[in-house]
Parts: sequence; C-alpha cells; structure tokens
Amino acid sequence: MTTLSGLAGTGTLLRFALRRDRVTTPVWIAVNTLMVLSMPNTLKGLYGTDAERADLLRQVDTNASFRALIGPLFDTSLGGLTAWRVGVYAGLLAAVTSLLVVVRHTRDEEETGRAELLASGAVGRRASLTAALLAAAVANGVLALLVAAGLAGQGAAGALALGLGLGAVGMVFATMAAIVAQLTESARLARGLTSGVLGAAFVLRAAGDSATTDGSSLWTWLSPLGWLENLRPFAAERWWVLALFGAAMLMQAGVAYALAGRRDLGMSFFPARPGPAAGRLGSAAALAWRLQRGGVLGWSLGFFLAGVVYGGLTEGAADLVGGNKGAREIFERMGGQSGLTDAFLASMVGMLGLIATLYVVASVLRLHGEETSGRAEPLLACAVSRLRWAAGHLTVAFGGAALIMLLAGLGFAVGYGREVGPILAACLVQLPAVWVIGGVAVLLYGLTPRFAPAAWAVAVAVLLIGWVGPALDAPRLVLDLSPFGHLPKLPGGGMEWGPVPALLGLAVALTAGGLAALRRRDLTA
Repeated sequence: MTTLSGLAGTGTLLRFALRRDRVTTPVWIAVNTLMVLSMPNTLKGLYGTDAERADLLRQVDTNASFRALIGPLFDTSLGGLTAWRVGVYAGLLAAVTSLLVVVRHTRDEEETGRAELLASGAVGRRASLTAALLAAAVANGVLALLVAAGLAGQGAAGALALGLGLGAVGMVFATMAAIVAQLTESARLARGLTSGVLGAAFVLRAAGDSATTDGSSLWTWLSPLGWLENLRPFAAERWWVLALFGAAMLMQAGVAYALAGRRDLGMSFFPARPGPAAGRLGSAAALAWRLQRGGVLGWSLGFFLAGVVYGGLTEGAADLVGGNKGAREIFERMGGQSGLTDAFLASMVGMLGLIATLYVVASVLRLHGEETSGRAEPLLACAVSRLRWAAGHLTVAFGGAALIMLLAGLGFAVGYGREVGPILAACLVQLPAVWVIGGVAVLLYGLTPRFAPAAWAVAVAVLLIGWVGPALDAPRLVLDLSPFGHLPKLPGGGMEWGPVPALLGLAVALTAGGLAALRRRDLTA
C-alpha cells in the first residue's frame, strides 16, 4: 500500500506532462526521425557501387579521426551505412530530448513551486518522478517505432535494433537526469551536469573508436553511445547489448527513486551551501553573467575543440571523398565552393553556425526560466527596469554567440594550421543569421511566456534545413527559408555584403519588438 500511495496521481501528472510537451517533444522526435530516414536515399546516391563502398570502408579503417567523429563501419549495406553515418548523432539527440523532458517535469516543477502545490493534494511522493520517466519513455518509444518502421525496408532486424538502441540511449540518460535532479537544487545545474555526462560519453566513445576499427576498446564500452554502435544494427546484430541498457536503466532508476524518498520537496539531496554575508553583484548584468557563465564557458570549450577536430580533418577530406562525385557535390552545395578543401571548411563552419543557434535560444530563454520560477519578480521590484534586466541576459546571449564562433575559428586555425584570417572571417559571418534566430526567441518570449518554447522549434527547423537540405538537394526556395541560406560561403568565396546588414537589421527589429512587448505585458502572463 505504501508503494501504491507513493505513486498516487501518476496518471494525471503523465497526461499533464504530455500535454505540456505536445509541441516541443514531437519536434525533437520528428527532427531525429527525419535525420535517420533521409540517409538511405542520400547514401545510395553517394555510394551506389560496391567499389565506392569498399573504398569508403578502407578510408574509415585507416582514418582514426573520422572514426572518432562518426564511428567504425561494420557493414556496407544501405542500412549499415545509415547506422554508421547517423547512429551516434541520433543517439545524442535522443539523449538530449530525454534529459530535457525529465528535468522539466521534476526539478523545474519544484523550482517553480508547482510541485509543492500539487503535493498538497492527493499526489504521491514519487508520482512526479514516475510521470517524468514515463513521458521520456513515451518519447523514446515513439522514436524507436518510427525509426524501426521507416528503415524496415533495409532489413527488419537491423531496423528494429537501431530503433531500440536509440530509444535505449534516450532512457539511459533519462534515468541519469532523474538522479541528477535529486542531487541538485537548480534545473539549470541539473541540465548542465547531465549534458556534461553526455559530453563525456561522446568523448569516451571517440577515444575508443580512434584506437580500434571494431569498437572493441574499453573506452568505447564505457559509453552508452559505444553500446549503441556495438549493438551493430544491420551487421549481425548483438541483441545481448540491449541487456546493458536495461541494467543501466534499472540501476539508475532505482537510485533516483531511493534519493527521491529521502529528501525534502524543493531541496536537493545535499544541503545547499550558504551564500556570502554581503552581496557581490552590483547590477542586473552582473547577475545575468553569474547565472549564465557556466553555459558560456562550456559552449566555448566545446566549439573550440570542435574547431580543432574539424580543422584537423580538412587535409583528409579529399582522401575520404576520393573520386566520389556525389559526396563532393554535397560538400560543394553546403560550402558553396568548387574547391573541395574550401567547400569542406565552409560546410563545417556553417554547421557550427547552425549549432550556435541552439546556444543563443537557450541563453535568451533564460529570461523565461527566471520569470516562470519567480526569481525575476523580486529583482524587478527593486530599482531595476525590465529592459535593464533583459539587456543583461541578451548581452550574454548575443555576445556569447560571438565568443563561441570566434573560438571555433581559432580552433579551426589550430587544427588546420593555416589561413587564420579567412577562417575567422568565415566563422564571424555566421553571426547575423545566429542573431536572427536569437531575435525570434526574444520576440516569442516578449509576446508571452507560452510562446517562448516555440523558439526551439524554429532553431531545430533551421538546423534541419541547413543539415539535411543540401544532402537531399532541396530546392532553393526551401533553403532560403533559413537565414543561413543567404550568407556568403566563406572561406574561398567572394564576400557578399548585401545580406549581412539585412540580417543584422532583421535581428535588431525582432529583438526590439520582443523588448517592446515585454515592457507592456504582465509578468508570467
């Protein structure tokens, strides 16, 4: 009876969670599914002959950098190529979706005070945690089903293995997020720590895959992403690897439930450290930096390292592509250049620019988190205007985007070892498009907090257009829906100044419109 009473209200909370996520979670699932299902046709055009596939296998086996970036290739069928090309990144996306869902419905609810209000009714102590994990399970189950059904034509067993593997990776990080949510007192910290674990899992897998060609390294086996590739979809599936996922999920869920039963609602498992006796922050901008500095530093380090890795791969790009006309054409469409080296650099720079939109949206929406958690109201009750409060966070958001792109350029220069000026210019020219997406986030938040999460859908749509569009040779009309479609393709190409001030003006107009709306509306309205 005690166990049942602790779960009272779980069904109601699950329906509420699914209703709250009815826009954002389906968007994440759709993007992940489309990324996976678009690969077979693309890869068929790239590696249509046995000779091209054999050459690709040879290049992957002899190039440790590409194995670290993508993983080892176990089978050259279309299904095997699909699992190799997008498996790790689809697993990353499933993990991000899952940790966001769990933290939102656990620590976020406690931070805003809604969990305490619900707990005063007929709601069990572990009901919210159970509902959050079930919501993550629904999301991962739908993803697994769509992937398995969509790839069934490439081989039913392989499609099922890849679908289950992606869902299992998502649930491993969902249960990991459930533990972290019990140990921290801040949703921001919970998301940051779980993302850090995810980053470490990617690094472990990359280190292991660079050392071996068959995924047998101990470092690979220490990472759930390594388990996914060692499940070997479409390549004599190792079904027993699913038992590793199941054991990890059960163990982590058990730890999360044990911690949830031993702490006070709204508090972390460990007592919070008292702050200084005297305040150290003299302005709203200083507070914004204090709240967001961890994210800025993390993104900066990630972009610098990504630049180093991609820069180091530039010399080997010609060897990997070889005489494959289709692969060359994709790089040229993405990079806008006829020279393969410049096209590769431009496409990788553009990809980092697309990813930077995720940073700027997350940073802008920190305003939304501060408002809905109730922390903004006491601050604005003092001699701080809404515009000054928002300006601090927007400075971090837009300035931070410039910083991470600058560091990405420096990373490219370190990895590639030449052309520092052109590469820095290529990275910085991405900023007008990044800031446009940031302006969209400001506008949506300024109109009403309910619209704010839609900024994620905009960012993901832009990412999808920029990533999948060139591979599918999408019409120019589709590519132009993204602000990145109007940027000059650097390095290598001529600098077209026309779109830059236009995009900057659009970013300013969107941001100004959002701030004007914020001044006029009621908080949390």
